[in-house]
Amino acid sequence: MYKLFDKWESTEVEVRDIGLQRYINITPVILPYSGGKHARQQFNKSNQHIVERLINKMMLSEHNTGKKMTTYKIVSGAFDIINKKTKENPIQVLVNAIINAGPREETVRLKYGGIAVPKAVDSAPQRRVDIALKLIAQGAQKSAFKSRRSIEETLANEIIAAANYDVKSYSINKKEGKERVAKAAR
Repeated sequence: MYKLFDKWESTEVEVRDIGLQRYINITPVILPYSGGKHARQQFNKSNQHIVERLINKMMLSEHNTGKKMTTYKIVSGAFDIINKKTKENPIQVLVNAIINAGPREETVRLKYGGIAVPKAVDSAPQRRVDIALKLIAQGAQKSAFKSRRSIEETLANEIIAAANYDVKSYSINKKEGKERVAKAAR
């Protein structure tokens, strides 16, 4: 049986949100690296392993741009820290964090004449996963910037806080803010 990073088994991981089950891929792999073969079609990123998508989001900062092996080591180290702190499978903790950090409602701007009016809309499941991964990566990078804590430690703390729905978490705080704005725009 394949184990992620030769440590974590993804067969017992379950996605509890029915709407996101198609968009969070947890098929067993050894290395979360597809070589970009999922980029050939528009919505094919759902077939990419969820840990590889997190690694790709971590590469969006100026320090790790294009450094796949560096971010691979960051995520692997963060998973070790998550396992030490929670005594759970880190893949399951990541899936729970994505489910909690994805906003269910957002706003769009509609123009009526010369007036822009915000309108609340439901988020698509694929967009919920994308935004959750982006917010988790941004939260880890912002808390590690000019800090003594390592990026592995801040990523692990962000994932654990998002999985526990801790409002002090960057990703949960941003999600709540988006949903609050959408509620006001109804």
